[in-house]
Amino acid sequence: MLEVPHFSATAERRGTFLLPAEFDGVVNRAALHQAVRAYLNNQRQGTHATKTRGLVSGGNQKPWRQKGTGRARQGSIRAPQWRGGGTVFGPMPRSYRTELPRKLKQLARRSALNARAKEERLYVIEPLQLERPRTRVVAEFLSKLGLAGSKVLILTANYRSEIYLSARNLPGVTVMPYSQASAYEILRAQAVLIERTALDGRVLERPVAEAEPAAASERETLRGGTETAPKKVSKKAKAPDTRKKTTTARKKSKDA
Repeated sequence: MLEVPHFSATAERRGTFLLPAEFDGVVNRAALHQAVRAYLNNQRQGTHATKTRGLVSGGNQKPWRQKGTGRARQGSIRAPQWRGGGTVFGPMPRSYRTELPRKLKQLARRSALNARAKEERLYVIEPLQLERPRTRVVAEFLSKLGLAGSKVLILTANYRSEIYLSARNLPGVTVMPYSQASAYEILRAQAVLIERTALDGRVLERPVAEAEPAAASERETLRGGTETAPKKVSKKAKAPDTRKKTTTARKKSKDA
């Protein structure tokens, strides 16, 4: 599990935050590539169009007779080789919609979060308490974090209109619920701020230097320590050799 900086609602450093188990540090670049390509493809409208020779008006009659003029034969002034003629294999309206499997989307999103956490560009913050939209409060909060003028993605636990309205006038700042963030939006941001209530991790209030050994011991505790599991005893037992007993019993009966 990864550890990221933890800040209060007033941009004060509180220590580190132990991210939940989904932050395993694995970055799948192939999944990220497919997710970004699919996102960009889905943004295309696909309304481009060109005219073929059948769509260009005019050119109903043959420009000149087939033979006897000394010029190349022509059938229509709207052919592709004529100026103002039709286009050959030009773009036509179509859909660029690209669908991805659900598990691939989840893998790409998890990889994007892991990439930002490993690059130390992911921060966990306490929920901002605003009674009404205040752009100045959010701008001062970002400036205290040193993120003024950067592309910042703020992920809230739920939809919060006061935070969204406060940050929509700030250039480069995007606010959305944590569950709706895609891999493209996470990678596009230079810094990702996640509310603590949106995660299930642990808060380490001690400084980072003192929190590292404690985190290591907690990980060993979560893993169950270094004790090894007892070896399984086979339930299969050898069946008694009844054949020999039967043979000896027959010999005794014959002697008698």
